[in-house]
Amino acid sequence: MSVWAVVAAAGEGRRLGLNRPKAFAPLGSRVLLAESLERFEATGWVDGIVVAVPAGWEEPAILLVEELGLGKVTAVVPGGETRAASVRAAVAEVPAEATVIMVHDAARPLLSESVVGRVLTALNDGWDGAVPGIVPADTVKRVARGGVEETLPRDRVRLVQTPQAFLATALRQALASTHEASDCAAMVEARGGRIAVVEGDRRLLKVTDGEDLALVSTWLGVSPPLPIEEDDLDEDDDDETEE
Repeated sequence: MSVWAVVAAAGEGRRLGLNRPKAFAPLGSRVLLAESLERFEATGWVDGIVVAVPAGWEEPAILLVEELGLGKVTAVVPGGETRAASVRAAVAEVPAEATVIMVHDAARPLLSESVVGRVLTALNDGWDGAVPGIVPADTVKRVARGGVEETLPRDRVRLVQTPQAFLATALRQALASTHEASDCAAMVEARGGRIAVVEGDRRLLKVTDGEDLALVSTWLGVSPPLPIEEDDLDEDDDDETEE
């Protein structure tokens, strides 16, 4: 079985308050993107890696790959205006002979070997895809027009994370449609694909703002980044369209 990983790293990350894309946010002496790439490089589950970064940031990403000595990274591509568009661009660079494609958000740097193994192993049971998920700690309610419609039992819902693993044919077919969704699993589901949910990891936090970045820095035992003053930001930057 040939397994490839696509790393979605094209989010602008304006909510981080930085003057650079989210994937290049400082994490100690490194950048956020380095964590996911090195962990995919180290695992024996993955044969190759394709990375999608913001347009114009391909060269810094290639230099990072060279600096880290990542032999599995075969392509760095410019992402699109949405996460789905970025994944489409990256999957187009995955070899046709790949049987499984994993999709992971660079914004979730604490990728673990155990989660990678769980989502891939689940595909052996006939599923089209598999996602890691965690039971929410808080009560979950369905709301509409400012009121509660239903209280959902926590044992029936999951907070879904990445990496998500798919049979390559199922993912490619889903990406060929015009359907947009917040994750690839929803796109495969929309075409009738069957998705398994395996145990996730609470440390697979998605970095969205400065507090998230500081927390992940603490978990890694590195110094949190210093805040960038408002005057240092490029006021001409457009709002991000991909998280």
